[in-house]
Amino acid sequence: MLDSSINVHQILENLQSEDSDAIRSGAFAAGDAGLEEAIPFLCKHLTSENLGIQEAAEYALRKIRGPRTVDAVLPLLCTDDAPIRNVAMDILREIGVDNMRTLRDWLHNEDPDVRIFVSDILGYTKDHLSVPLLGEVLLHDPEVNVRYQAAISLGNLGYPEAVDYLAKAMEDEEWVQFAVVEALSRINDESTIRALVQVLPQVSPLVCSAIIDAIGSVGDIKTIPLLFKSLENVSVALRHKTVKAIVQILGGQSLSLLTPKLQERLRIYLLDALTDNDEDILMAALQGLSFMGDVEASRAVFDLACRIDPDQSPELYEYAIRAIASIGYNDVIRDALTSGDDLQIMIAMEACQIMGDHRPVEVIKSIFWSLSSELQRAGMAELSQLGTPEDIPFFKEVISRCSDAEILKSALIFFGNQHGCEDACTVAFSQLDHRYVDVKEMALEACINLHSPILNQRFRERMGSDDDMQRLMAVYAMGRYGVTENLSEISDALEDQSPRVRQMAVEAFLNLGIEAERYLPRIIPRLFDENKDVRAAVVNLLGQIGTPSVMPHLMTALNDDNDWVRIRAVEALGLNKAIDAVPTLASMLEHSSPMLTFKIIEVLGKIGGNVAFSVLLSMMDHEDPEIQHAAAEAVAAIQAEQE
Repeated sequence: MLDSSINVHQILENLQSEDSDAIRSGAFAAGDAGLEEAIPFLCKHLTSENLGIQEAAEYALRKIRGPRTVDAVLPLLCTDDAPIRNVAMDILREIGVDNMRTLRDWLHNEDPDVRIFVSDILGYTKDHLSVPLLGEVLLHDPEVNVRYQAAISLGNLGYPEAVDYLAKAMEDEEWVQFAVVEALSRINDESTIRALVQVLPQVSPLVCSAIIDAIGSVGDIKTIPLLFKSLENVSVALRHKTVKAIVQILGGQSLSLLTPKLQERLRIYLLDALTDNDEDILMAALQGLSFMGDVEASRAVFDLACRIDPDQSPELYEYAIRAIASIGYNDVIRDALTSGDDLQIMIAMEACQIMGDHRPVEVIKSIFWSLSSELQRAGMAELSQLGTPEDIPFFKEVISRCSDAEILKSALIFFGNQHGCEDACTVAFSQLDHRYVDVKEMALEACINLHSPILNQRFRERMGSDDDMQRLMAVYAMGRYGVTENLSEISDALEDQSPRVRQMAVEAFLNLGIEAERYLPRIIPRLFDENKDVRAAVVNLLGQIGTPSVMPHLMTALNDDNDWVRIRAVEALGLNKAIDAVPTLASMLEHSSPMLTFKIIEVLGKIGGNVAFSVLLSMMDHEDPEIQHAAAEAVAAIQAEQE
C-alpha cells in the first residue's frame, strides 16, 4: 500500500513532463514509492536518448518489480535497438522471476532471437520452475541457437534436476553438445559425472576433449580409473587433455600414492605432454612431474624452460623452474651450471635457489669469476642463503674484488648470518664506509644482525666521528642493540650538532615501547628543538608511549609553529583517544590550514564523544563542500562506533 504522503499525481505529472530534471525526479520517486501506475511511462523513458533519464527509469523499474513490470518490459526484447534491448535484458534478469507464467508464454514467441533472450533470462531466475521450461526448449525448440542458450542457462542455474534434460540433449548436433558439456560441468552433483562418462564413446573427438576438460574441472576422484583406461587408443591431443584431468583431480602429492606401474605409465604420458602447445596442459604436466619426476624428466623440463620466454609466459616459466627444483639437484642441473651457456646457467641457478640444497654451492663458487655480472648477482644471491662458515674465505674475496653493489649486498647478507664469527664482524663493519649508500645500509643491517658486543663497542667509538652519517648509523645500531645498554651515548646524541642524528636518537627510544616513559626527562627538551623533523619524531614517540603523562606534552605540540608537527600531534591524540583534547582541537578548527583542518576532523571522528559529535555536526554546513564531506564521514565513524 502506498504511503499516504506520496503525491501520486505529481509523480505521474513529472513523468509526462518535457523537462529532463522533472522526469528524472519523477522516476526516482516512482521507484522509491513502488508506484505501479508509473510503469508505462517508465518503459517509455527507458528508450530515451537522455542517459540520465534512461538510468532513472531503469532504477525505478528494478525497484517496483512485480508481474506488471515484467509484462511491460518484455516487449522491449523485440526492438531492433540493441542498447535498449540490453537494458531490458538486464532488468528482466533481475526481476523476471516475478512473472514466470509470462516468461513461459514468451518461450513460444515466433522470433527465435526473442526465445534466445527469454531462455537467457530464465537462467538468472534462481527458480527451480525454470528447469522444466528450459528443458523443454533444449529438447524441442527447432532453432539450434535457442537450444544452445537453454543448455547454457541450465548450467547457470546449477540444479541437479537439469541433468536428465542435458544428458538427452547430447544426441543433438555438436554445437549444442558443447553447451551441454559446459552446463554439466557447472552442476555439482554425482549424476553430472555419470552423464558425462556415458556419452564419451558416442561423441566426436572435439566434444570428447571438452568432456575430459569438464571431468577434470568437476574433480571427482571416482573417474580416475576411467581416465587411465581412456589413455590408450586415443589421439595425442586427447591423451594430453586426459593427463591434465588426472593431475587436476588427484593433485600433485596424491600422484605419488599411485601404484608404481601406474606412476610409470603416467610419467611417460606427462613427458609426452610437455610437447603440447596448450599452456594449461603444460602446467599440469609440470605439476605432475614435480612429484614423480626423475633425471629424464628433469632434462625434459629443463629443455622446456629454455624454450619459454619468461616475459611472454611468466606463469609457465615459474612452473618449469619449480618443477626442476622439486625433482631435485642432479647431473642435469650440474651440467647446466658448468655449460658456459648463460641461459642454462640462469635457469639452473633459479631452480637451485628454490631447492635449498647445499650441493650446488661448490659448483657455483668454481664458476663464479667466469660469469657475467647478471649471473654473478644471481649466483651470489643463492650462495648468500646456502653458504656455510667454511665458505667465508670465498665471500671475503668477493668483498675485496667486487664493486657491484648488488653482489656486495648479497655477500653482506651472508656475513650477517655468521653469528659469533669475528671475521664476519670485521668485514661487515668495514663496509660501513662504502661509497654506495645501499651497501652501507646492508652492512649496518648485517652488523645489527650479528649482535656482537665487539661491534656495539665499535659503534660507541664511532660517536666521536666527524662524519654525520657515521654517527647516524651508530645511533641507529645502538638503539637496535639496546637503548638501556647504550643509554649514555644515545642521550648524548640527543644534543648532537646534526639534526638527523638527534632525530635518530629520539627514534631509538621507540625500541623500548611504553618503557620509554621513564626517559621522558631526557627526551622532552627535544620537543622544542630548532628542527621540525626532530620535534615531529618526539611527537611520534609520545604517541606510541600513550600514557597519561605524555598527554600534556602532546597538547603543547599543538602550538608548534609547523603544520606537520601539529598534524603529528593531532594524530597522536587521536591514536590514544584523548577525550580531554577535544575542546582544544575544536577551537583550532577556526584558524587552521585546510590540511590541518581535515586531520582534526578525522581525529575527532576517531575520539568520538558528545562534544566531538556536536562539533562535527556544526561543520556539516561549512561553506567548503570537501570539509562538509569530511565532517559527514567523521560523524558516520562515531555512529558506527556506537553501534
